[in-house]
Amino acid sequence: MNRTQLTELIRQKKSVLCVGLDTDLSKIPKEFMNEENPVLSFNKSVIDATQEFAVAYKINTAFYEAQGIAGWQTMQETLSYIPRNIFTIADAKRGDIGNTSEQYARTFFETYPFDSVTVAPYMGADSVQPFLQFEGKWAIVLGLTSNQGSADFQLQSMGNEMLYEKVLRTVASWGTPDNTMFVIGATREEQLRHVRSLLPRHFFLIPGVGAQGGDVPTVCSNAINKDGGMLINVSRAVIYAGTTEDIFHAAQNYQRQMAVYL
Repeated sequence: MNRTQLTELIRQKKSVLCVGLDTDLSKIPKEFMNEENPVLSFNKSVIDATQEFAVAYKINTAFYEAQGIAGWQTMQETLSYIPRNIFTIADAKRGDIGNTSEQYARTFFETYPFDSVTVAPYMGADSVQPFLQFEGKWAIVLGLTSNQGSADFQLQSMGNEMLYEKVLRTVASWGTPDNTMFVIGATREEQLRHVRSLLPRHFFLIPGVGAQGGDVPTVCSNAINKDGGMLINVSRAVIYAGTTEDIFHAAQNYQRQMAVYL
């Protein structure tokens, strides 16, 4: 999905909601446990309940890889079930030397045809650039995360800038706003404002809303741009909201909050 298509979808739905399918078998409602594939059945029910409001789905691959071959199959079937006009994210956080990154890119853009994949930039340009060679696909690069450990490296000073600022500025020069997004945590409004000033045109994948304490008004008022410019990921606060009807209303509530800014 290219930038124009993503922007049109955001405007059509008046939403920047990304639903995270970080499905934990131990948290699935009991009624799904009698199904042949409880995770897949649950994922389908979530997709059915939220697709009216979601512009993206993020599959955290760790929750599927942990189940071995069966988990990879579930991930593939979940991806296939997502309507093709909705943006898809493989939250895999890959990144390695060039020839290995090429294989990771093929994995998530060809074998499993996601629209995007999260990428760790620590190894530098040759670890990220293979993900930027696929037309209509996106690398979503870790920029500023909301976890406690982010202070260990990301917030360390490097002369006149912090490490995360150098990462954002440098990685942005490797691609374009049409194929490069950044993961930006949602918990601190002053940082959201600052990052938007650094990267006025890029899309951000913003986790941290819902169970982690972030909220839609703070994120949108500080980081939205004319194209929407963000995908706000909500996982637990939507998929574990309760019944299918509860999940529907949770997604609807987030969409209504977002529509005010779109």
